[in-house]
Amino acid sequence: MLAVLAPGQGSQKPGFLAPWLELPGAESRLRWWSALAGVDLIHLGTEADAEEIKDTARTQPLLVAASLLAAEHLPMHDVALVAGHSVGELGASALAEVLSGETAITLAGVRGREMAAACALDPTGMSAVLGGDADEVVEAIARHGLHPANRNGAGQIVAAGALDALAKFAEEPPASARVRALQVAGAFHTPYMAPAEQALAAMAGGVTTTDPARILLSDMDGAAVIHGREMLQRLVRQVTSPVRWDLCMRTMRDLGVTGIVELPPAGTLAGLIKRELKGDGAPEIVTLNTPADLPAARDLIARHGMAPTHEPTPLFWVVVANSAGMFRPVDGLAEGDTIAVGQAVGQVMTRQGSVEVTAHAAGVLTEWLASDDDPVAPGQPVARIGGPS
Repeated sequence: MLAVLAPGQGSQKPGFLAPWLELPGAESRLRWWSALAGVDLIHLGTEADAEEIKDTARTQPLLVAASLLAAEHLPMHDVALVAGHSVGELGASALAEVLSGETAITLAGVRGREMAAACALDPTGMSAVLGGDADEVVEAIARHGLHPANRNGAGQIVAAGALDALAKFAEEPPASARVRALQVAGAFHTPYMAPAEQALAAMAGGVTTTDPARILLSDMDGAAVIHGREMLQRLVRQVTSPVRWDLCMRTMRDLGVTGIVELPPAGTLAGLIKRELKGDGAPEIVTLNTPADLPAARDLIARHGMAPTHEPTPLFWVVVANSAGMFRPVDGLAEGDTIAVGQAVGQVMTRQGSVEVTAHAAGVLTEWLASDDDPVAPGQPVARIGGPS
């Protein structure tokens, strides 16, 4: 299985988009997206220095634009799974066809501006916690009145909150852990971003979505999201919710991902995955940073992606679990019963509670693919629904 990943804020580098401007149509595309985002993406991606592209309002649409621009040159029809880190989820949602590219760019512009404005309200920041026991680190973060904003796996958790609390936390680090202050504008993915979430929610109400065309993972819990409207709601809530990239990597491992392409500016997510998903079965990774990397990325997709087929499309759909846990079918629902769109067919029991599993197509329940109390992973089929006869 092949996954394409979109990186988040902090991965940008001065001039990283310059080589892509040499491709036909790239400059005009970026000019159009600049109008939607309200920033000059060409200047930011080619001439701006590190300080300028550190600005949240500028960086977020720049990163989404970079992912979409590079993905246009990949055979995405052979890609089974997409995911993004933080603002990268907007790019991933467009690659899953939940959002149009224009919508993703526009939302990134709003998200960046509103998060920058929220950062100006209170003196806040973020610090990386490297090493230590994960549970002990999270407990220590909470004890200092801070929030675990990012749980990136591979021994990396990011604490966020008030600057004075972060300073005290650095003086009293958890056992066997190092604390390093990050050069960011504020406490992203915490309640401090509530004004930005509200602004994004107000705009999201007018956005049109479609259901994902491929597996789309959510940063909130690593779940495979199967409804476009739900993904949009998660994108809004993610502004104040922790990024659980550790759970996204766990889902990729559980689903058997064997190949990964990281979109530009690539390297950050590849590094996390190499440290977390190592040993036998570790995925092969291509970091796509310039057009010169496109042949390697296309080759990886050809070898690990979904093979094209000329067989007729089967007249059935599968219902998949959207979380990891134990599956429980709805009482009394049996093979041969008629299923409506949006009807619940079961629940996945997780540590955080039950998560409803619903059908995204109408038809007849032809076969259960998971039984009562079977362990399931995100994206795993649990039932087959036949089309109208």
